[in-house]
Amino acid sequence: MATIITDINDLDLSKSYTYADYLTWNFQERLEILKGKIFKMSPAPSRKHQEISAKIFRKFDRYFENKLCNIYYAPFDVRLKNFKKSTSDKEITTVVQPDICVICDKEKLDDRGCIGAPDLIIEILSPGNSKKEMDIKFDLYEENEVKEYWIVEPFQKSILIYTLKNDKYIGLKPIAEEGLVHSPLFPELTFNVEEIFRD
Repeated sequence: MATIITDINDLDLSKSYTYADYLTWNFQERLEILKGKIFKMSPAPSRKHQEISAKIFRKFDRYFENKLCNIYYAPFDVRLKNFKKSTSDKEITTVVQPDICVICDKEKLDDRGCIGAPDLIIEILSPGNSKKEMDIKFDLYEENEVKEYWIVEPFQKSILIYTLKNDKYIGLKPIAEEGLVHSPLFPELTFNVEEIFRD
């Protein structure tokens, strides 16, 4: 039986870990595993981050209310398959907690969260996570064929939307304060970006 780890300081951050390891951790700190490497998350998002997340979630919740897709917000574990093949806990080396995700294939859902790529993922940037979201997660979501990826930039008051075409992300024109957000994947999902960033 695996040893339960109750202190994050007992982990060796230079080592690689799997989802099976992740299941043996029982401490308060939040983290993600990106290709086997541990990335600590902020203890709690800022108030502004929470407000933006809540406003976007409300828009999505209204849109998907009577549709076949499910919407989840962090903390919610998404286990991404290694090279689109792995399915066992010992093989999975990426566990992310997107700010918001949409999953239309209910076969991917279980009691622990989602296994495989959501259809749409939204990450809201904060001062400590910009490089991670823009670089590592961008590649991970592209590799795992997340169909649409939004990066919300609270400081620039803008949203970047990437859509998957021929296994590569194509970036749309950034949507700034007075622009209209329009999801290519869900064409009727649209709202004014100003509503998201308004104090």
